[in-house]
Amino acid sequence: MDKTITQISTQNTDINCLTSVPGIGPVYAAGIVAEIGQIERFPDESHIAKYAGLAWLPHESGTSVRQATPRTRKGNQYLRYYLVEAANSIRRYDITYQRYYHKKYEKVPKYRHRRAIVLTARKLVRLVEVLLRNHQFYIPPKVV
Repeated sequence: MDKTITQISTQNTDINCLTSVPGIGPVYAAGIVAEIGQIERFPDESHIAKYAGLAWLPHESGTSVRQATPRTRKGNQYLRYYLVEAANSIRRYDITYQRYYHKKYEKVPKYRHRRAIVLTARKLVRLVEVLLRNHQFYIPPKVV
């Protein structure tokens, strides 16, 4: 299966854009592109995150806004899976995502890895949206 996906993915420019990110292989890239479909369907990255189920429910009562809210359980579970697994892989190779993951990991006392990786996946959605919309390859930021 992996060989077939790799052969097919070399012909698709969107998959090539995503595989330029260190940590995203042809399987994750093909899954993300297949589940998103045409990027033009989504006005911006927040709509992609909601579609994937990487959004949190608002909880407001009067003038108070609750800070700790649960993540929505709706959305495309396959896209969510590919984004979370890709984010977990990227954090091993990209220092920016690694720092972001550790920052979120240290913030909470419970369910640290799960929360940090979902927030890292939410950050990855922004990158995926830009790469697919502009049909460009990933250029890693310079580490200072």
